[in-house]
Amino acid sequence: MNRWPTREQVQRIKDRYPPGTRIRLDHMDDPQAVPDGTEGTVQAVDDAGQLLMKWDNGRSLSLVPGEDSFSVIPQQQEQGMTMGGM
Repeated sequence: MNRWPTREQVQRIKDRYPPGTRIRLDHMDDPQAVPDGTEGTVQAVDDAGQLLMKWDNGRSLSLVPGEDSFSVIPQQQEQGMTMGGM
């Protein structure tokens, strides 16, 4: 199901995952996958609707919504973790 997304679909993905959105990877079925549980930050969304990621482990492999399993880390949780570490 490698259908190229429409502009409207890509725009919805961009709206849902703007740059700076924090993501936690559940699973990626890819031989070069980052490890499950890795967290990272959305840098941009490309014309194919893929999330261009900067993973906390230094990797930069993109996420494909609808194929890869991931969740958004709520901002309060992220801030709480930072504050709790002080």
